[in-house]
Amino acid sequence: MKKTKDEKSRQRLERLAWYLDSSIKVPGFKARFGLDALLGLIPGVGDTVGALVSGVVITEAARLGVPKSLLVKMAFNVALDAVVGAVPVLGDLFDFVWKANQRNVQLLNAYLDKPRETVVASRLFAWGLGAGLVGFVFLVGALGFLLVRALLTVVAGS
Repeated sequence: MKKTKDEKSRQRLERLAWYLDSSIKVPGFKARFGLDALLGLIPGVGDTVGALVSGVVITEAARLGVPKSLLVKMAFNVALDAVVGAVPVLGDLFDFVWKANQRNVQLLNAYLDKPRETVVASRLFAWGLGAGLVGFVFLVGALGFLLVRALLTVVAGS
C-alpha cells in the first residue's frame, strides 16, 4: 500500500518533533528531552534557534490546510516555549515538560483526523487568547496610569 504525500509529511513531522522534544533519555528516570532543550542551553540564541526550527511544523501544517485559528494555537505553543525557555534554569526545566513540537504535531494529527471538532476547539482558544491579550493591555494601561498618577502626586507634594 502506497503512502500519500500527507501521510509521509505527518511521519516526517512526528520524527522531527520526537528529535526536538524526546529523543534523549535521562538515565535512571522515565524523563526524556530533546535537541530543543539542548539548544535552549545556549544563552541568547538557543531558544530563538529552537523556535525557528519549531516553525517547520507550523509551516507544514499551513501547507496541509490547517485553519488559521489552529495555527495561532500552534504558534502560541512555540512562543511560550521560547519565552519561558529564555528564563535561566526555569526555562530549561520547562523544556522537559512542555514539548511544544509534539503538542503541535498532536494538534495537526487531530485536525487531519477530525477537522470539525479541532476547528471549534482552536477557534475557542484563539478567541480566549485574544480576550486575554486585550485584558492584559488594559491591565498594563491601568497600572501605567496609576504609576504616573502616584509619581505626579509625589512630585507635586515635594
